[in-house]
Amino acid sequence: MSARKSADSRRTEIVIAMLRLADELGPDRLTTNEVAKAVGLTQPAIFRHFPTKQDIWLAVASHISEIMSEAWEDVLATDASPEDRVTALILVQLRQITASPAIPAILHSRELHAENAALRTQFLGLMARFQKLLVEALAEGQAQHVFRSDIAPSDAAILLISLVQGLAIRWSLGQRTFSLEAEGGRLLARQIALFRAPALMEKTA
Repeated sequence: MSARKSADSRRTEIVIAMLRLADELGPDRLTTNEVAKAVGLTQPAIFRHFPTKQDIWLAVASHISEIMSEAWEDVLATDASPEDRVTALILVQLRQITASPAIPAILHSRELHAENAALRTQFLGLMARFQKLLVEALAEGQAQHVFRSDIAPSDAAILLISLVQGLAIRWSLGQRTFSLEAEGGRLLARQIALFRAPALMEKTA
């Protein structure tokens, strides 16, 4: 039992190192040799834990999926209103990117996904789940006359996801000189205001 725990711990260590190095070097330039050095192993030892480099990336994807899903579940476990739920889901994404800055680069790496169809499929599923959560909250808000009825919840969800993606790119290119969560919260408040039903907009004006 202890040997298995040690192996699991080492696998986790390798995954965390991949995330850190993907941020420092870029996911497309990251080699298993650099990962091995980071965790104090040889390359053959790395491949005893993961048969291929693609398997390491799949483990990274599983790790990202797990931490994001847990954060989403924490939001869903509250009694938040639809508007507050939408806000919380977006802010959770921004916090995850702040904690693991390599996430956007990994999610949008053409080279990485071209070499690993299973990885692409896993990330597509993850993003589809997030979009579904936003669509459900937005549709619920429309049913409660909180959000305007002349915009499709699916379109509104895409606008919000695009806000996250665009802001993450600006944050990265700008050498992370501003708070991603604070700036995202400010822009999100503007976007949410545009989604509100006209009667509610008059009350909050």
